[in-house]
Amino acid sequence: MGSCNLAMEELNEKKDNRKSMHDFLSDSTLFPKSSRQVNSSLTKEFFWYAGYPITIQESIGDYGATVWPAATALCQYLEDNQKEFELRDRKVLEIGAGTGLVSIVASILGAYVTATDQPHILGNLRFNLSRNTQGRSIHQPDVRELVWGENLEQNFPQASCFYDYILAADVVYHHAFLDQLLTTMKYLCHPGTVLLWANKFRFRTDVEFFEKFRHMFDTSLLAEFQSLEVKLFKAKAKFE
Repeated sequence: MGSCNLAMEELNEKKDNRKSMHDFLSDSTLFPKSSRQVNSSLTKEFFWYAGYPITIQESIGDYGATVWPAATALCQYLEDNQKEFELRDRKVLEIGAGTGLVSIVASILGAYVTATDQPHILGNLRFNLSRNTQGRSIHQPDVRELVWGENLEQNFPQASCFYDYILAADVVYHHAFLDQLLTTMKYLCHPGTVLLWANKFRFRTDVEFFEKFRHMFDTSLLAEFQSLEVKLFKAKAKFE
């Protein structure tokens, strides 16, 4: 089976694994983790992180508007390890923010958050960030366009754009822009910047990307989420 078919199978599995809002509220074994309410091609997923209910609008069929397993794994890790990774008043940028779940949690935990993605994703990203951070975050999150590998110095000048943390969840999958992604990751990291990258490894190209990543970053495995088949890495860029 081709890798693209595998990706579509996983997307279809998300479609089939649906629970109504009634089921969500009545099944205490699911709360506070997550559930989904379906309406045509738009769905809502419900989560509970950092002491708040979080409602995410997503679009089945659009990779960038779907909550993927690595995002929930990273959110859980950030919530559970606040002493090790103190986000309060830290500058955080998320690469490929998608629906915004990770950025929302980082914002609620007190970070100055910049959520980035491609232009067609930004409308839904802004919507989710706004609805879930108002009255909960001490710093209003920012949403910015970031096309991997394009206009980096123009849009994110290194002289003025420093981030304590770069967050990335499920940004590596079967697409044609892996080299541009790696370039972007390295560009955004200054000495001292910590990159937290969570990913489900599905394809041969994912492993090949990781090998290139390790040549450019000092990398350590922070956690494995076996039920989600997700690995979480901590990395710092190598500078000569």
